[in-house]
Amino acid sequence: MSKVLIIGAGGVGNVVVKKCAMNSDVFSEIMLASRTKEKCDQIASEVKNMVVKTAQVDADNVPELVSLINEFKPKLVINVALPYQDLTIMDACLECGVHYMDTANYEPKDEAKFEYKWQWAYQDRFKEKGLMALLGCGFDPGVTQVFTAYALKHHFDEIHYLDIVDCNAGDHGKSFATNFNPEINIREITQKGKYWEDGKWVEIDPMSIHKPIDYPEVGPKESYLLYHEELESLVKNIPTIKRARFWMTFSPQYINFLNVLQEVGMTRIDTINYEGKEIVPLQFLKAVLPEPGSLGENYTGQTSIGCQIKGIKDGKEKTYFVYNNCNHAETYKEVGAQAVSYTTGVPAMIGAKMMLTSQWMKPGVFNMEEFNPDPFMDELNKHGLPWHEKVNVELPHEYPVSV
Repeated sequence: MSKVLIIGAGGVGNVVVKKCAMNSDVFSEIMLASRTKEKCDQIASEVKNMVVKTAQVDADNVPELVSLINEFKPKLVINVALPYQDLTIMDACLECGVHYMDTANYEPKDEAKFEYKWQWAYQDRFKEKGLMALLGCGFDPGVTQVFTAYALKHHFDEIHYLDIVDCNAGDHGKSFATNFNPEINIREITQKGKYWEDGKWVEIDPMSIHKPIDYPEVGPKESYLLYHEELESLVKNIPTIKRARFWMTFSPQYINFLNVLQEVGMTRIDTINYEGKEIVPLQFLKAVLPEPGSLGENYTGQTSIGCQIKGIKDGKEKTYFVYNNCNHAETYKEVGAQAVSYTTGVPAMIGAKMMLTSQWMKPGVFNMEEFNPDPFMDELNKHGLPWHEKVNVELPHEYPVSV
């Protein structure tokens, strides 16, 4: 049994707290901390089977983080705050001698560019301290890497082609809203796309490549090729991969709204002067858009996320598809959250459990695919994210060919 400090009280933080509380045999004490303590208090008040402590903390401030960690003395810090804050929280964990985990990789606040180099640079420091840092333990990144590692372990001698496909076929009834932090979401999809092919990265204009993909229980949905951080670690740790791509669905209405916001400058991340004050347009936009955590109550439909894989087994070509579908209404009934928050928060709890029970525990900085996938896959079935697989299923005909 171990104490955990969870930093971040948004939609994902809500799920992580409640799922950890449901597993009190592992998580003996929980503290939830955020810049806004009232958000923490609201989430804590909804947990019926455990007293959750709350605290105010500025995750950009290392001394504040160190003070809180030393006061609560957790074994693990679960970071579900903003990706800008990954490094300050990692610094605080190193200073306090505490294990670290997050759900999204670091990106600088002043540049829409996310990659693992900043966090991978912590490898020696964590190893020397005998501490572990687990990076990107959500669904994508996170479960998608576990799915890929599971496929390699049980179905392939070599993986050659990987397509991660992510569909949200839900309806929240809003004209325009993002399913997770609007600032992070919009930065992610408005930067240039990128995919891996033949040993190098191929860069494309934002949202310039798209096609319909057939999702289980959902049907065909227009899907856009984006860059996503798990591609970087997967091609590094599974070097037989010849091509790796990431696809995500967006409705025509969402694309139209986004295009207009871009055209009028509301997605800019540089500062402008407004009535004598410096503001960032995208941060202002975030303030007026619906809070992602508020979308759950009337959300209908489901998400469908998986990995389409082609490779070699025993000298023969083989295809494999592994995926999860998650229902928005069902997750709201369970934890008061929509499925996008749920599919990130549940894996974060499972990853923490893997670390605290020493099933995944060794000094250093690691990505999800670097551990035995089997116990994690078992936990997905137990905690609300059952997975399904199809072997030698027909995959898109252009699979081995460039888009």
